[in-house]
Amino acid sequence: MTGDLADMLARLRAVLPARFFPDSAPVLDGLLTGLSWGWSCLYGLLEYAGKQTRIATATDVWLDMIACDFFGRRLSRHSREADAEFSMRIRRELLRERGTRAALISVLTDLTGRTPTVFEPACAADTGGWGLALGYGMAGGWGSLSLPFQCFVTAYRPHGTGISSVSGWGDVSGGYGIGATEYASLAMVTGQVTDMDINVAIADTLPVAAIAWTRITN
Repeated sequence: MTGDLADMLARLRAVLPARFFPDSAPVLDGLLTGLSWGWSCLYGLLEYAGKQTRIATATDVWLDMIACDFFGRRLSRHSREADAEFSMRIRRELLRERGTRAALISVLTDLTGRTPTVFEPACAADTGGWGLALGYGMAGGWGSLSLPFQCFVTAYRPHGTGISSVSGWGDVSGGYGIGATEYASLAMVTGQVTDMDINVAIADTLPVAAIAWTRITN
């Protein structure tokens, strides 16, 4: 393989005058192997460093640094999360649509694994109409043109029990670290998703003025 010990040894042997040494030269090979090891390590380091310059090929702690540069504490590696999955989450978040209903549904579905309910009072497709997709307790809802470009969001917590008695991000009553800015959410530490994570995702996707009301439920 290019750059490995055998390749570097062959390259060094190739530049030496063939008539100076026999085909089998154990002492020479031993000397050149030591030099080849150093060159092989350098080649591997250069190859590794080159991969870290692109998000698609970055690995290890460099992925964590990339996530911190772009998203701060909002996006962090889950406990025991592999590089491939973390890299995919970073790239998906970088290119995620913002400021639309579809974007809100997408980010909450990715975060919780459950599709939220979004209701826009000024959207006829949500409210329905008399004789068309409307019935008390069945479908549709009361519309209102006094709330243009606003929506009511019902987000659902992920299935699972979570971790009891552990505070989330920004909660000074407990959790990880000292002070509100030091707290890591359960989503960051264990992959669990807290209500705070859901609220942060909503606020990051839509302007505050676009959210008329938010409810988080099981």
